[in-house]
Amino acid sequence: MDNHLHSSFHALGDPTRLAVIEQLMHGPATVSALAEPHAMALPSFTKHLGVLERAGLIRSAKKGRVRTCFIHPPAIHAIDDWLTNRRAMWEGRLDRLASHLASSRKD
Repeated sequence: MDNHLHSSFHALGDPTRLAVIEQLMHGPATVSALAEPHAMALPSFTKHLGVLERAGLIRSAKKGRVRTCFIHPPAIHAIDDWLTNRRAMWEGRLDRLASHLASSRKD
């Protein structure tokens, strides 16, 4: 697994960061709006955003005093591609196991 995927899965392993990603899947949001549902100080919350940004999962832009965050699609696509490949591998393995078990029962 490459470092980008490792960083992405590490970032998503935290419930707060996963909730932020879920929130941003609905569209861009300000840091204040993202922080609102979480019971923590803003400096602690922005550390979570930093982890997500360093992992490449989100980007942010500042306009005046307002910072807005948004999903960075290539990182999400990379996770989806990885999961799709693993799903196909396991489905193939499970299909072969089912065939083997079915043929074993006939004997």
